[in-house]
Amino acid sequence: MPRGVNIAVASYGYMKGDIVTEPSLPIEDFLITSHNLGAGYMRSFGLGGKLARIQVALPYVFMDGEATVSGTKITGNRTGFGDMRLRFGVNLLGSPALNVKEFSQFQQKTIFGASLVVSVPTGLYYSDKRVNIGTNRWGIKPELGISKRFEHFYAELYSGVWFYTINDSFLGDNDLKQDPVVSFQGHASYIFKNQMWVGINANWFSGGKTFVDEAPAGSIINASRIGATFSMPLTKFQSLKFQFNTGTFKSIGLNYDAVSVGYQCVFL
Repeated sequence: MPRGVNIAVASYGYMKGDIVTEPSLPIEDFLITSHNLGAGYMRSFGLGGKLARIQVALPYVFMDGEATVSGTKITGNRTGFGDMRLRFGVNLLGSPALNVKEFSQFQQKTIFGASLVVSVPTGLYYSDKRVNIGTNRWGIKPELGISKRFEHFYAELYSGVWFYTINDSFLGDNDLKQDPVVSFQGHASYIFKNQMWVGINANWFSGGKTFVDEAPAGSIINASRIGATFSMPLTKFQSLKFQFNTGTFKSIGLNYDAVSVGYQCVFL
């Protein structure tokens, strides 16, 4: 994209499945249904002649769940804001910061970039509950990525590591710590002449062993998900995006299906 572009996004997502990430808990048949509303904004700009961008996204969640805990069936619900995500990224190679006129003549080849994602603990959190919308901790994820164009096909690879601060209000005043989580993502997409495009996406993440007051409280996460995306232009500056993703394999929890639809508006 050229520099000086603004993008506003509104989305709705539906998720259903098992998202337990603490295998040491005596929980069986855990099922959550979640309706997620989201709003986001992105701005592109030049930084040392390179294309950079800043993004912010904030979800609002309606969540219902049921589970069997120590042989007893329980239900519950949560409604509130989730954790805000901030992201700063810069394309280090292959993507100069061009104005709109210059960008109309630009043909992508290979782009290499870096980003930093920050998870801000704005989400609803109850210190006496095991299941929450928010995490009551900060998360930081440095990431590297590469994108390569092959005529109408695009291939992208990303790799990053999540680092987390301590949640000092876990089930009261206990300290919950989590080891870093390594992630890899791959995307392949095809862009049609009318700017409609389709893509397939896959990821894998591992790590994240948890500790409560220094005592081990959960095993290492080892999971993968796969999905598909379809983007349809409405006008020159507006589009709709439809997405679906599901788990392919998992070591604990994280076995859920998700569908979403998003509206995107670009303005200069």
